[in-house]
Amino acid sequence: MNCRNCNTSLRTDYSFCPDCGAKVIRNRISVKNLLYDLVERYFNLDNTFLKTLWHMLIKPQIVCGGYIAGIRKKYLNPVSMLAIALTTSGFIMFLMKKVAWDRINFSNISYAQTSTGGSGTEKIMSATMEYSSLLYFLYIPMIAFASYVVFNKKQYNYAEHFVTAIYALTSFSIISSIYTVILLLLSPQMYIDTALIFVALMVFFCIYVAYKNSKFSKTSLLWRAPTFFLIFFMGYLGISMLSIVMLFLTGDISIQDFVPKN
Repeated sequence: MNCRNCNTSLRTDYSFCPDCGAKVIRNRISVKNLLYDLVERYFNLDNTFLKTLWHMLIKPQIVCGGYIAGIRKKYLNPVSMLAIALTTSGFIMFLMKKVAWDRINFSNISYAQTSTGGSGTEKIMSATMEYSSLLYFLYIPMIAFASYVVFNKKQYNYAEHFVTAIYALTSFSIISSIYTVILLLLSPQMYIDTALIFVALMVFFCIYVAYKNSKFSKTSLLWRAPTFFLIFFMGYLGISMLSIVMLFLTGDISIQDFVPKN
């Protein structure tokens, strides 16, 4: 038989193609082997997904530094991590719309009020959710830039800091999704009220990953961490302004949402 990916001739006892490394598929797709592939891919402790998440918590420099150095089999690659993070984000958006939305008092959200009160806030937040994936992507170059400026003792280029940023952002997103789902099911108002704290925790985790991938001393964090946070905050304001402009251009919001009531 021949490999179905590269057409290399294979022996009958081969499980993987020696030329391209693809798994040899002999059987048709069934529900059973789909479930097996899912469990094997993401939940096998000997496989890469859980190992990647765990090591991003305890030794992120090994995960990120290894990928940058060319070690690509030991951990899940950043593109796959990004795909999983976007999938979990989509599930969270589904829960937000279908389960939690009607249980949120938008008039109590102090950080996102408009002149029309809760109805205006609800309108803006609903429209913003439509662009959540795009906004998620915009965080990556921003975090990479902050890391490149503040934590670059190893002289990584911007693209290599981009890889580190993907690993940091997606790991935090995937791990924290458990907490997010629980809150959306039990107390969606608390989830909304603590959203900015959640963003701050994300930034601190990114600082932790960037620091572990550098060789700077702990004392230098006294000024490096605030500098990183300042760069992120400026970028966050820029993204927020960009999202507002997008909502105006698409007609999702209008100037009337911001005109003070008489």
